[in-house]
Amino acid sequence: QVQLVESGGGLVQAGGSLRLSCAASGRTFSGYAMGWFRQAPGKEREFVAAINRRGTNTYYADSVRGRFTISRENRKNTAYLQMNSLKPEDTAVYYCAADFGGSGSWSRTEYDYWGQGTQVTVSS
Repeated sequence: QVQLVESGGGLVQAGGSLRLSCAASGRTFSGYAMGWFRQAPGKEREFVAAINRRGTNTYYADSVRGRFTISRENRKNTAYLQMNSLKPEDTAVYYCAADFGGSGSWSRTEYDYWGQGTQVTVSS
């Protein structure tokens, strides 16, 4: 079992930046591909970014590519999502997720464990 705790959300003006962290505890962190998803009110949870177990391959939704960067530090059992040039449409609850033995996926169904989420609000 893996427990995931997100942090770093908050209120920011359009054009600003935030860095989300996802701290993992439990089983060996390096055994999991990690993903970030988000869910805005009244919308489906959607894929944002993913990274493979070694941190050598990353994947992004078209809507965030070039603005967001996913990374991980296996020694610290932590994944990150650096968000730059934020837009009001980025407002959502952001969730990190862990996929045991995975290679990084856009699909929610691939992920075994989820955090509780952190709110990101971008004002115009």
